[in-house]
Amino acid sequence: MNNVHGTRSGAGADVVVVGEALIDIVVSSRGTVEHPGGSPANVAYGLGRLNVPTALLTSIGDDHHGAAIEHLASAGVELLTTAGRPDRTATATATLAPDGSAHYDFDIQWELPAIAPVTVPKILHTGSIATFLEPGASAVRELLEQVHQRCVVTYDPNVRPALLGSQTEAKTIFDGLIPLIEVVKLSDEDARWLYPGWSLEDTSQRILDLGAGLVVVTKGSDGSMLSTPGTRLLLPSLKSTVVDTIGAGDSYMSALIYGLLLTGAVGLPQEALESLGRRATKAAAITVRRAGATPPTSDELLADLVEHQPAI
Repeated sequence: MNNVHGTRSGAGADVVVVGEALIDIVVSSRGTVEHPGGSPANVAYGLGRLNVPTALLTSIGDDHHGAAIEHLASAGVELLTTAGRPDRTATATATLAPDGSAHYDFDIQWELPAIAPVTVPKILHTGSIATFLEPGASAVRELLEQVHQRCVVTYDPNVRPALLGSQTEAKTIFDGLIPLIEVVKLSDEDARWLYPGWSLEDTSQRILDLGAGLVVVTKGSDGSMLSTPGTRLLLPSLKSTVVDTIGAGDSYMSALIYGLLLTGAVGLPQEALESLGRRATKAAAITVRRAGATPPTSDELLADLVEHQPAI
């Protein structure tokens, strides 16, 4: 990537994550608690806790919420921002139901800072609000166009209907991005919102036909489905005591990227797909056991692998 004016370069990162960082304001029967969040920021944080050299290209406000997001540094994540920061950091208010599921309301503006890594990483990840909300979404697409033939690109749409236009418009944006992307991870809710009336199998095949090499659909307690042009694999979930589900999908994504760094993303045999899926499933199971988006460390993930399954 071409380097442009900014404070840091991301030159040492194996993974660069592009997208929003915000504060999750969690409202439940136990009261109100704030956690740093945002799907891309959560993915970056999860990668850092797995000891993956990671940088996050994002936009945060010059306020106390922005200062809180600098928790990413505790995981070794390099924060790529510019001097001209907005006045207010984005927030997402998550109201928890008794079963731990969350309903979201957002206060966010998204603009991509004028900075890019000086070198192309091994993997570039993006997703969520950053790929749909203008004016930043156009900048994200331009960045993908620059790098998609030079590194692996991964994507999680993490659909938030309250922030999007019509379903038709969002699906057009989504479909248009897929030719630039190698690996797509989406939830069953994302899939059904983007392709209403379609089976998850048909949706996965559609995304493969658009150019992706691997499509992963997570289904909560029903496990996950991993599809390539030659293989479809169904994996069960792990039983876990759920405190809340915030960040579970992002932890899955972090562990999936961690696995892709080990295996590559092209021509994966079934055994490699199983390893990817089992590792990512365990990361999500660990995350739901605790409040907020708190993904596992590499030691915790490996210990859990030994505890529940043969080591990968």
